[in-house]
Amino acid sequence: MEESTAKVGRSIAAPMIFLIVVALQFLSRYFEINKKKGSTSSEDMQLRAEIKQLLKEASALSQPSTFAQAAKLRRLATAKEKELAKNQAIRSKETKLSYDTYTKGLTILQVLTYLLLVIWFWRIPVASISKQLVQPFGKMLSWRAGGPTNENVMVGIIPWLILSTRVSKSICRRIFN
Repeated sequence: MEESTAKVGRSIAAPMIFLIVVALQFLSRYFEINKKKGSTSSEDMQLRAEIKQLLKEASALSQPSTFAQAAKLRRLATAKEKELAKNQAIRSKETKLSYDTYTKGLTILQVLTYLLLVIWFWRIPVASISKQLVQPFGKMLSWRAGGPTNENVMVGIIPWLILSTRVSKSICRRIFN
């Protein structure tokens, strides 16, 4: 009875660990994408519209008698462009600082989660896979989980975490791109 409970726990352990790793990778990728994307405010949109309108008016004034007025409009548009760039720089700095805090917190959470999983499953096999499926890599996958039994390779926690992390990063890249 106890042996069957251990087998059920082992069979559930590998997918659960994989789902935890995938969730952490999704959060990491989400923060990374939002940090790069940034946001635009209504003030920025209004400044862009004003700049566009000023440049449109300046280009309409193409007569020699209206040159001074067109130059004044272009200077005004340039000043608004500088103001827009300044606003965007401030906003991007604030966004970067907030996302850096979230990213640091997520990294600490990942490290603690991996450490907890390694301690929990140390020297306990996470899964068992047929020797034929993992022929050249059997010894690497069974590191710290014991030797092969009944024509199966026992997968250890550290190789499973490495494998899960690589696969989940690949999945996240494909989903978010």
